[in-house]
Amino acid sequence: MSVHIVYEVKLLLYSFFTGAGLMIIYDFLRIFRIFIPHLPVFTGLEDMVYWIYAALVTFSLLYEQNDGGLRGYVIVGVFLGMLLYDRLISRFFLKLLKNIRKYLKMKLRKKIRPRVHK
Repeated sequence: MSVHIVYEVKLLLYSFFTGAGLMIIYDFLRIFRIFIPHLPVFTGLEDMVYWIYAALVTFSLLYEQNDGGLRGYVIVGVFLGMLLYDRLISRFFLKLLKNIRKYLKMKLRKKIRPRVHK
């Protein structure tokens, strides 16, 4: 196989992993939002900061691996990595965390609720 083809395939794999890594970071943001709810304004600010970070990470990938040359398949690879992680791992992980949060809330309510004896 050509060295050039191997390089392009490695770049595509890097882009997939970059996308998955970005979604892992976004999951931490989601976890933060699950356990510490806050106003929509702050959620919007968090998202804006995250997407600026994601753009810088993607630019860094292109700069370091491709001398700053824009490759469409790298951008598509980042989004596919994000999408695959979100569909295959993140949904189940977040559902589990939400169930844990509900369980903890129920336990906390039982401890706080005064017992009434008749």
